[in-house]
Amino acid sequence: MSIAAASPTPDLLRRVVRLQMITLVWMSVEATVALGAAWMSRSPVLLGFGGDSAIELFSAAIVLWRFRSKSDSAESERLAARVAGGLLFVLAVSVIVSSGLAILGYREPQPSTVGIILLIVAAVGMPWLASQKRKLATRVVSASLRADATESALCGYLSLIALAGLLANLIFHASWADPIAALALVPLITREGWKAIHGSRHCCN
Repeated sequence: MSIAAASPTPDLLRRVVRLQMITLVWMSVEATVALGAAWMSRSPVLLGFGGDSAIELFSAAIVLWRFRSKSDSAESERLAARVAGGLLFVLAVSVIVSSGLAILGYREPQPSTVGIILLIVAAVGMPWLASQKRKLATRVVSASLRADATESALCGYLSLIALAGLLANLIFHASWADPIAALALVPLITREGWKAIHGSRHCCN
């Protein structure tokens, strides 16, 4: 591990902490609103997006603690990455079950204006947040912050897919578009889960 990775400058540390605090606040709002809207509208795609947001909130908290802690937390970070990866696989199964029920007609998704507004904000904001984290991850040589940046970027991609499903349901009254969009999220969610578990074997900062 390089010296830069072990001892980032105080200014860089403050910037990392500030970004993670922004992430924590936004992910708390995003997960709460998305899961609440998913419950109200019976939307599988909002369930998938909100669940991913909740897990990203957990990841951001771990990275924040990692940079604020003065002790060696590499083992704790590896454990957290494995837990997050496992939760993502659980989320993928939940999305598949929920989507299957919707496609079979047991739970017809309803349009969600709140969900659409949330997804538009996420589609704009998350790519910017991801780019800022990547820049800092390079400067402090942090694998954990780089992984967190990837999760933020993925959140932006997920929001676009989810938004397409919700808009199709709202404009064309195509209730099937919601679960289909949700199923499109599953490969991305499982890929993120696999990368979290696999990466935990090699993470160092």
